[in-house]
Amino acid sequence: MFHYIVKRVVTLIPIAFIISILLFAFSKTMPGDPIQAMIPRTGRMSKAQEEELYTTLQKRYGYDKSLPEQYFIWLGRSLRGDFGESTTKKRPVKDYLREPLRNTIYLNIGATIISFVLSILIGIRSATHRGGLFDRIFQTITLIGMSIPVLFVGLVCIYLFSFKMDWFPANGMPSTHKFSEWVSYLVLPTITLTVGSTAGLSRYVRNSMLDALNQDYIRTAKSKGLREKTVIYSHAFRNALIPVVTALTWSILGMFSGSAITERIFAYRGIGNELISAVIAQDYNIILALSMFYNLLALLGNLILDVAYALVDPRVKLEA
Repeated sequence: MFHYIVKRVVTLIPIAFIISILLFAFSKTMPGDPIQAMIPRTGRMSKAQEEELYTTLQKRYGYDKSLPEQYFIWLGRSLRGDFGESTTKKRPVKDYLREPLRNTIYLNIGATIISFVLSILIGIRSATHRGGLFDRIFQTITLIGMSIPVLFVGLVCIYLFSFKMDWFPANGMPSTHKFSEWVSYLVLPTITLTVGSTAGLSRYVRNSMLDALNQDYIRTAKSKGLREKTVIYSHAFRNALIPVVTALTWSILGMFSGSAITERIFAYRGIGNELISAVIAQDYNIILALSMFYNLLALLGNLILDVAYALVDPRVKLEA
């Protein structure tokens, strides 16, 4: 397996290189001029002063060079862990995004764990009681959960639990590092993220369990007199995990990629929210850094899926 992983990582390098070229090219086709956006519009500078400041900022951020030169300068810095300076925040991108990345992980790790546990419990019970009252109720609930937009779920949570009941803050970030305060700010966005992900993942688990329970080896296990829990959890569930691994892997990687809409609704300072703000402000260095980060996560996700399939299903063999 080690040789397979090394081989896959080597093959991903040229793919990442091509993606970096495309992302850089797309960023340059975005409308607007980031240098113009940086010049203060106070009316106190003459036209000559504005032009001089424009030229100075161009040289400072490297926009006076040709596009190939700009690309290789950006690529070289990125490989060294230097993603340039934010044109709107006047800070190194690496330092500025450290806190939003941490905030995003705090938010998503709780939602991912809760969603996974609930999905397993709901999916298994629905499959083992197919057609029963529990199955019909949760089939309806999960279908509704998948259909409702995240924006609507977030607004309903704010209206009920913040405005009506006054249990949790509607938006913003905690002012201290106290655990209790962080929890109060994380509850509503966590609920918002959990609704949709639980609905989709639980249906994955249910369908996978139904397929596993209909296999011949399950009928053989039952005919041998094995307990129902042993048949379900020791035999059926292991095989049912194979298609669920896909959804679970992307959920775990989603902890790092952020949840832009949810973070925007609750004014939560995560990297998804920062990406939207960077696009609006035409902060190209932040846009490039986060876009490249998301694409590398996607490449890494495909590698993790292959390895996870081999771990879950012994029939899958990884060949170097």
